[in-house]
Amino acid sequence: MMGNEAIAEAAIRAGCSAYFGYPITPQNELIGYMAKHMLKRGRIFIQAESEVAAVNMVYGASTAGARAMTSSSSPGISLKQEGISYAAGADVPMVIVNVMRGGPGLGSISPSQSDYFQATRGGGHGDYRCIVLAPKSVQECADLTYLAFDLSDEYRMPALILADGLIGQMMEAVVLPPERNLDELPPRDWTVGNMGSRRAARHITSLELDVDTIDERNAARFRRYETLAKKETRFEILGDENECELVLVAFGTSARVAQGAMHLARKDGGEKKLAVFRPITLFPFPSAQLASFAAGKPVLTVEMSCGQLVEDVKLAFYGSKNLEGRKNVHLLSHSGGAVPTEEEVYEKVKAILGERHG
Repeated sequence: MMGNEAIAEAAIRAGCSAYFGYPITPQNELIGYMAKHMLKRGRIFIQAESEVAAVNMVYGASTAGARAMTSSSSPGISLKQEGISYAAGADVPMVIVNVMRGGPGLGSISPSQSDYFQATRGGGHGDYRCIVLAPKSVQECADLTYLAFDLSDEYRMPALILADGLIGQMMEAVVLPPERNLDELPPRDWTVGNMGSRRAARHITSLELDVDTIDERNAARFRRYETLAKKETRFEILGDENECELVLVAFGTSARVAQGAMHLARKDGGEKKLAVFRPITLFPFPSAQLASFAAGKPVLTVEMSCGQLVEDVKLAFYGSKNLEGRKNVHLLSHSGGAVPTEEEVYEKVKAILGERHG
């Protein structure tokens, strides 16, 4: 399947009962797939009149009890940020898919990773975060989308699938997760639905005019984020864990490129032993795990932006109080839709290790 299609099918199998979106390249295959298959299953699909309308429809559907989702690409996600902030402020779960393209502005329709800051820092106004999951394959497009619905419900917060345009457009073999029965999904006892029970009406809103109350609500929300970090942080290590001289850090397509560079090093006599540290959850970021794994080693961050992931890599060493490690963090980056190559990553590795040994 194509990555975009795998996300869509996994969402349906995870119990997505309402999808609202608006077309934009390079995620149009996703909305096209949902248009066809959601209606076949008797579920709700609406192509909204705009991205702003779509995200607020997701907000409304979720408060009524639906597992709801939207998708877009970079400039479209920017338009959705107000609604995502409202959802975070009202503790409303939703799944958002961003198949990133080059920017800023309208930019290009080529793959990019320059929405990292937007995704991992909340994106909209106010104090909040989103769960951020970054697939590097079509298989993970399916697996992480399936997971996103469960995490979003459990922690009552927006969950974001952050894929670049290459991941969304590529085709690979995929094993799809089982399809869930909508009647057997975990109950949502906080929604505005089921009014036939004659219980008191519920008002779900992010508005709170009492300063002390909203202060405590925000603090409680961030305590929930701490629990999320302890239980749900995910990462992958590839390569020579015990003997590596340098650690490559990357996500998505860049992680595939970094892995290719690692294989080039093995073919080149095996003198340069490398490992790849790939964060799967970009929030919560696996800071402690990275700082521990890369202690005493130079780090090369590979990304399709001018340098955003690299900031969290440096912060990981601050958090470990290993300030010296921060000086060993290097960056190889391209932006606007240009993709790093395995060869240039390996050349950068050789330059870093050459300087170190020299």
